[in-house]
Amino acid sequence: MVKVRDDQPLTDSGDVDIGHWVERLQEDVKLREPGEMRDACELAKRLSQAVERPHKAWLPQDASFRMGLEMADILGQLKLDQPALEAAVLYRSVREGLVEVETIAKHFGSEVAKLIAGVLQMAAISNAQIPSQGLVQHDQQDNLRKMLVNMIDDVRVALIKIAERTCALRQVKDAPREKRLQVAREVFDIYAPLAHRLGIGQVKWELEDLSFRYLHEDDYKTIARQLAEKRLDRDRYIHEVVQTLKGMLESQGIVHYEVNGRAKHIYSIWRKMKRKRIDFSQVNDVRAVRILVPGVADCYTVLGLVHSRWHHVPNEFDDYIANPKKNGYQSLHTAVLGPENKVLEIQIRTFAMHDEAELGVCAHWRYKGHDTSNKSTSYEEKIAWLRQVLEWQEEVGEFGDLREGLSSDVAPDRIYVFTPDGHVIDLPRIATPIDFAYRVHTEVGHRCRGAKVDGRIVPLTYRLKTGQQVEILTASKGGPSRDWLNPSLGYVRTSRARAKIQSWFKHQAREQNLDEGKALFEREMRRLDVEDMDLDTLARKVNYQSPDDMYAALGAGDLRIGQVLHQAQQLFGETDDQEQLDRLLAKPRRDQGKAGTSDITVLGVGNLKTSMANCCHPVPGEPIVGFITQGRGVTVHRQDCPNILQLRVDEPQRVIEVEWGQRARTQYPVDIEIQAWDRSGLLRDVTGILSNEKVNVLSVNTLTDTRDGIARMRITVEVDGLETLGRLFSRIQQLSNVIEVQRLRTGAKGMKRKGSGR
Repeated sequence: MVKVRDDQPLTDSGDVDIGHWVERLQEDVKLREPGEMRDACELAKRLSQAVERPHKAWLPQDASFRMGLEMADILGQLKLDQPALEAAVLYRSVREGLVEVETIAKHFGSEVAKLIAGVLQMAAISNAQIPSQGLVQHDQQDNLRKMLVNMIDDVRVALIKIAERTCALRQVKDAPREKRLQVAREVFDIYAPLAHRLGIGQVKWELEDLSFRYLHEDDYKTIARQLAEKRLDRDRYIHEVVQTLKGMLESQGIVHYEVNGRAKHIYSIWRKMKRKRIDFSQVNDVRAVRILVPGVADCYTVLGLVHSRWHHVPNEFDDYIANPKKNGYQSLHTAVLGPENKVLEIQIRTFAMHDEAELGVCAHWRYKGHDTSNKSTSYEEKIAWLRQVLEWQEEVGEFGDLREGLSSDVAPDRIYVFTPDGHVIDLPRIATPIDFAYRVHTEVGHRCRGAKVDGRIVPLTYRLKTGQQVEILTASKGGPSRDWLNPSLGYVRTSRARAKIQSWFKHQAREQNLDEGKALFEREMRRLDVEDMDLDTLARKVNYQSPDDMYAALGAGDLRIGQVLHQAQQLFGETDDQEQLDRLLAKPRRDQGKAGTSDITVLGVGNLKTSMANCCHPVPGEPIVGFITQGRGVTVHRQDCPNILQLRVDEPQRVIEVEWGQRARTQYPVDIEIQAWDRSGLLRDVTGILSNEKVNVLSVNTLTDTRDGIARMRITVEVDGLETLGRLFSRIQQLSNVIEVQRLRTGAKGMKRKGSGR
């Protein structure tokens, strides 16, 4: 385990001798600015002495200062750089509110401040509640680990936090039992596995043993007593084996080596006893020796010497050099019947492998530092591996097996946020408060009226971030808003939430849905200045028998207004040379790309015979898939069509990828008018939306009536169709103070379709 220093050097007055401590620290790591390190210590000392700890009587007055020095000692042995050491010394002072991060940045630089801020974010894990048993515990442990790794942008942040938890675990030995169990459970579930994944063996062992000591006190004491009873005999035995091995190595001309007895950690003994269902006397590697040699060839040479001297125990050999563990660990492990016919475990590795096993990712710091432009391949792999957490090793499973599939369940497109009571919810990275509300409970989603993130009111379109605490503000009754189903507004980003909202509207009365859908359709048509649509044809285009059915589907959320606009534009485009489409949106200004000759592209080829499936009637914009038929080319289905789902099982070789073809992107100039209560920054916000939507602006004219305070903006923009225009209007309508946005008529009153009967 990590070497525990003697008590910190003291002055004659009993205070910590900071100068002496900094000198001692430099035995492990070279400081670029020792004076700045001393300044950090002096500040932490002054701040710590000024705080009262009535609720933690078991801690000394300057506990945060001494803990900072102890954290720096651990990180110094891990060979971290000076910014990380300064951040460790100052971290507890910042966490306890004795100094602001901004002050740290001003006096010690942004790098130190950023490291402290990262560790503070990880501290949210400490506030999470993990139920003591049951499936919920599995979910919460999984999510907490994923959340923690998701937070880490700099591996030093994780190492500082691990050092801080190591010191906290040492400190709580005199704390109330409840506090000891809380810290031990957190360390055992979260930070010991993280230390293992980073390959920091010397820290991992201490975290496991100390947390095991508090969580299973009786088992710990039993094994510790059995180890102590045989300590003298074991020490004598190991000394004789070490002398024998040294003679064997020197006889083979190996002069650079180290041979020493290896202490077996109490938790690993207990785990092996439980896993193999054996008692203490049957644990083979209580007597163990480690041999360090210069090169890999020397490792196998020594292995041959050992096996030629002592008989090998069957099934007790592992070659982790040829097949390293997933955390990069390399070594040869073998068990032999040594002197006195006692089982002896021997580990053989190179000096470099030993540094990797003890320091893990930290071993690279002494050579590469933290300059991202000069990282070794293995270091880069470790960082990516840390970010993804492919799996957690078997020792985690002793106190709660992780569910199958954890290794593939962590994705960089997930976020992890807290509920008010400390549970962790995982969501897609694009999730909003409404997505969160439906993830918690369907009724919470239906009655959502607002949200707080970290205690601050945010819009329902706010993009959540990992580590935030989200509180949903609900009404006593009511349901979701139809605006939530409009993708242009950005309220809902997950299919789960969208499906629940659609389900809610489906269960409303048809007449209500019809009225709501008709009002939505007419409002959109009026805003776009589209008149006299052939509603019967349009309804059939979107796969409904009548306009009323189409309205009811719109009101229930089964049909999106964007799909209707898409089909409306296609409907206008059916006449020769797009005459009516040009009339609908004025004259085309320019074309972008060539018009395609097919609506469907088959495996990127296009222009193949295709037909729409009658069972699901896919419409442009929906996910589709093709099925090869005999004599009719490719039949196109929606991806969720029950028939195609069955065909995927029965005849998967005939299911192929298809996509909607790219038609010509003709740009049309359109005049729009915005009416809004005048305010500062209104024009800036409008043009910002136009820029984000990548809409070209041809002209802008604004006029404010000082009598009523209403601003009127007339803007000419270029769009490629009704769908784009509708999305643009929805975005602008969401701006504060906007009263109305609509298209201005150009030429004839309204746009009428030839032959329309309506």
